[in-house]
Amino acid sequence: MKVVLFCGGLGTRMRDYSEKVPKPMVKVGYRPLLWNVMKYYAHFGHKDFILCLGYKGDYIKRYFVEYDEYTSNNFILNDGGRKIKLLNSDLDDWNITFVDTGMTSNIGERLMKVRSYLDGDDVFLANYTDGLTDLPLNKMIKEFHNVDKIGSFMAYQPTQSFHVVNLGDDGKVNSISPIGDSGLRVNTGYFIFKKEIFDYMKKGEELVVEPFQRLIKANQLHGYKYDGFWTALDTFKDKQLIDDLYAEGKTPWKVWKDNGD
Repeated sequence: MKVVLFCGGLGTRMRDYSEKVPKPMVKVGYRPLLWNVMKYYAHFGHKDFILCLGYKGDYIKRYFVEYDEYTSNNFILNDGGRKIKLLNSDLDDWNITFVDTGMTSNIGERLMKVRSYLDGDDVFLANYTDGLTDLPLNKMIKEFHNVDKIGSFMAYQPTQSFHVVNLGDDGKVNSISPIGDSGLRVNTGYFIFKKEIFDYMKKGEELVVEPFQRLIKANQLHGYKYDGFWTALDTFKDKQLIDDLYAEGKTPWKVWKDNGD
């Protein structure tokens, strides 16, 4: 299946980084967040990517056009440096389509702008490219086919120490409880769609607002419950958390078998 990746946002909550590079290119270890998301999908056999570019899209294009396998993979150097033999490779079998979808477009508009590049595929994957997970994608896809809906997303129960508060109109606190006990889940941006999703979309609409409400009304939206690892890189604090995990060798999102990358 093709994988649509939304890479064009301004990343305002990551301003310390995104003023220099687009948010998907913020480093996780020594490779960009975007690369980690793509590597995740490639692990499950989905290697045909459509990148919806916008803010600093030229930076993303340049990264892949100038991609140097030798700086990020193991290799053998001999013959006085005249011969280099790669021992592994990252993206030699990836197909990447780069599409400028506008500086200020929302997610729905970006998806509409790459519709023609899906070539009428019956089912495709999509992602915000700001979150990492160890989600068993094959199981999610299997459940998607079993429930036979138009759209599905990974629904994750937050583990942060927030509390959910129910307030009356006068500010009276009716209840307060840890978010983990609330039963509430968040949309992580790991999507599966049938091509019919476009029948539920209109020009200018945000994907998860009006179109999703129509899907809900038609009983065509499914949430895949997952309680494993997931984190989003929305803020500087999130970036610090990922950096700490990486430094400790705790990288559950790296579901692929690698050689230390």
